[in-house]
Amino acid sequence: MLANVMLDVSALEPGSTGFMILAASLVMLMTPGLAFFYGGLATKRNILGIMIQSFASLGWTTVLWIIFGYSLCFSGGAGGVIGNLDKAFLHGVTPDSMYTNGKIPEFVFIAYQMMFAIITPALITGAFVNRVNFKAYMIFLTAWQILVYYPFVHMIWGGGLLAQWGVLDFAGGIVVHATAGFAALAAVFYVGARTDKNSTPNSIPLVAIGTGLLWFGWYGFNAGSEVAVDKVTTLSFLNTDVAASFATMTWLFIEWTREKKPKFVGLLTGSVAGLATITPCAGFVPVWAAPIIGIAAGATCYLAVQFKNKMKWDDALDVWGVHGVGGVLGTILLGVFASTAANAAGADGLWFGGTTFFGKQLIAVTGASVYAFLFTYLMLIIINAITPVRISKEVEAQGLDEGLHGERAYDEGAL
Repeated sequence: MLANVMLDVSALEPGSTGFMILAASLVMLMTPGLAFFYGGLATKRNILGIMIQSFASLGWTTVLWIIFGYSLCFSGGAGGVIGNLDKAFLHGVTPDSMYTNGKIPEFVFIAYQMMFAIITPALITGAFVNRVNFKAYMIFLTAWQILVYYPFVHMIWGGGLLAQWGVLDFAGGIVVHATAGFAALAAVFYVGARTDKNSTPNSIPLVAIGTGLLWFGWYGFNAGSEVAVDKVTTLSFLNTDVAASFATMTWLFIEWTREKKPKFVGLLTGSVAGLATITPCAGFVPVWAAPIIGIAAGATCYLAVQFKNKMKWDDALDVWGVHGVGGVLGTILLGVFASTAANAAGADGLWFGGTTFFGKQLIAVTGASVYAFLFTYLMLIIINAITPVRISKEVEAQGLDEGLHGERAYDEGAL
């Protein structure tokens, strides 16, 4: 994804435009899907507390995106770290403005990228479920986007520093999953463990619904990142499903072997791990690489979650183990399996002799993960000086739903 310019509106492709409107809608659906996924995994007293954080991002992130977010990501600053405010409040953008490929209106690109901005910080919330104040979360949501998400979008997708260096990320291995996953880990370390860590999911069927919506929306997330309808779109679509399916079964079989029972939550988690891992690779690797990436995702993310449990890190919903590790792994495997035969706009990875490209991917994803971790930890310290980040023990015992929001997910007295 590259920065946009004004082009002749007569070049608009109705097919690509229609597809991208659909893709933007699919990515939007992923945020409610995430809310259902996290809501089902949360305890019964904290369902609304975690779901509202995702839905709040739908509203507030859109406000930020229109005011200055889009401009900071996709205007000015060629080869730099952040853009400028030339397109603040969408200044100068009209229905005749076209995205740089000349195939879709800029309005559609703005909406599509906005959906990415909405879901990325929402991913982090699963790590600190049950124990963070909503006011602190809203400050976090604002600051994290401006100082973590926007710079990496610009540097990789907006023609900035990393793009100029040759780093690739088809749909968000670095920009979305690595940054969110390692920010989640920082939040876990800062906020601390839950008082009751032996909580179980309140509704596995709700988790399944959320997973289905995420998987469905991920076709727009990955295939839509080509920002057109062409052979790369079809490649990324198929790679997404293949990798997710192989990861699903890998996680299921490993857990089944270890625990002697096939676990449904494990199967669902494995699918998300596969989807996160294929995200940076989807439009740059050949189809034969997708099963390898999926198997690696299922095994590696499963082991990461087991390691997290062993270390007693209270990443409640495994954001680091699934999204953080998945995003890093996918970015590294892109450095291995990328092929210009699959996508001429890409690069050749280590498998095809691209040693330099592999090194760039490794350095970029490591730097992004370290930055996201350190900055998030520092930001939480600052936020805590403004308003308490963690809820009181009394509210935690009562549950966020009633203690913070004065509502219940289920009226147990209703017929």
